Amino acid sequence: MSVAGRPQFSGISTNEVIMNIKKLSIFALFSLVLTSGVFAQQITRFGVVDTAKVYQAYFRNSAPVRNYESKKAEFQKEIAKKTEEIQKLKQQKADFTASDNESSASKIDADIIKKTDALTEYTNAKNVELESMKRNLQNSDSFYKKLYSVLERVAENEGYSMILSLQQDNAILWYSSSVDVTEKVISELGL
Repeated sequence: MSVAGRPQFSGISTNEVIMNIKKLSIFALFSLVLTSGVFAQQITRFGVVDTAKVYQAYFRNSAPVRNYESKKAEFQKEIAKKTEEIQKLKQQKADFTASDNESSASKIDADIIKKTDALTEYTNAKNVELESMKRNLQNSDSFYKKLYSVLERVAENEGYSMILSLQQDNAILWYSSSVDVTEKVISELGL
């Protein structure tokens, strides 16, 4: 029966009902927190690295890079010197042509062609030499061993599953074995 229009529950007080609702709410909230942690761990995080910038920072003060930069400056200085000589010869040729001295202009023209060819050969040879030096610097095994070690540590500490390179299309530099599904695919193929 009811007292003053309120229903009565047999053996359960209002306080007990409120306590049960609170307990149920706390349990639901606790369950939600636990399941969200499980789903959060399953999200794959990707990172990218600008290896050119890392490379530049790593080698900025190294002796091989200073040597490369020194050679490059030396070659550029020599190219500028040879280019200036050719420009002076071209000006002399123009002066001889203006004064109708065709024989002197012709001799200087032959000298211009000879020096231009020599400059082209010098430039090509030095570019090959610089490119070789640059390739040797970029292929430094010690640098890449250290880079991959640091990438692995950063990725694992920050929760990344994969690190991609900005310089190379689709280049994966590091990945967690937890994202490798190769064996599962082989198994599903029945192999």
